[in-house]
Amino acid sequence: MKLRICHLYPRELNIYADRGNIAVFRQRTGWRGIDCEVVEAGLDEAIDPDAHDLFYLGGGQDRDQALVAPDLVATKSDALHRAADSGAVVLAVCGGYQLAGHGYKATDSSALPGIGLIDADTVAGSDRLIGDLAIEVELDGELQRVVGYENHAGRTRLGPDVQPFGKVLAGAGNDSESGYEGAMRDRVIGTYLHGPLLPKNPWLADRLISWALQRRTGRVPELEPLADELEAKARQVAIGRAGRRSG
Repeated sequence: MKLRICHLYPRELNIYADRGNIAVFRQRTGWRGIDCEVVEAGLDEAIDPDAHDLFYLGGGQDRDQALVAPDLVATKSDALHRAADSGAVVLAVCGGYQLAGHGYKATDSSALPGIGLIDADTVAGSDRLIGDLAIEVELDGELQRVVGYENHAGRTRLGPDVQPFGKVLAGAGNDSESGYEGAMRDRVIGTYLHGPLLPKNPWLADRLISWALQRRTGRVPELEPLADELEAKARQVAIGRAGRRSG
C-alpha cells in the first residue's frame, strides 16, 4: 500500500506549523510499513485528481491567502472537485477551510474567491477568536473529542449541502454562536483547528489515512494499532486548557 498525498501551497500556507500534519501522515504510515508519497503543488501548478488520494490545504496569513486564492480557483478547483467527487480525502485548515468554501469577505468589503468545495461562506468579524478549542466529532459511527487551537477573525456560516465537522465543547468554533466547528461533506473536511491538528489527534489522522487508502485499494485497510500514550497526554492537556478557557 502507498498513501499518496498532494500538499497544496506548502510555502504560502504553513502558519502555526500546519506542515506538521504532513509529518504525522509520514510518521504514522512509516511506523506501519506503508509508503507515503507527498507531492507539493504551488502557484501556477496544476494537479492530477487521480494521482493522489489525500489533498491537504493549510492555513496562512491574510497576504498569503490573497496570493493563493485566485490561483486555487484558476489552476486547481476543477481537479479538486473531481477528486472529492470520486472519494478522495481533502483536509482544509483555517484559511484553507475558508478558501475551500465560497470565499472570504473582509471588513472593507474586499473579497477572496473560494472554490465551493464546501457549502460555506465566511465574513470577517470585528475581533479574533483565539484559544484552545475542543469539539466532539463523529466519523463512521465513532464519537471522539478532537482538540486544537483556533485563531481566526472569520465567521463561517454553513449552507444546506454540508454538515458541521463537530460540536463545540469549549471554544468558539465557526462563529462563536452556532455551537458548531468546521464543515464536512463526503470525505472533505474543513476546520479552524490549528496546532498543528493531527499530532494531538491520532484517531483523526488514522481515519484520514484509512479513507485515503480505501479509495486506492477499494477496501478498508486494517491499520496496526500504535502506542499513542504521549499523544493522549498532549490531547488531555489541550482539553483541560480549552475547558478553562470556557469556564
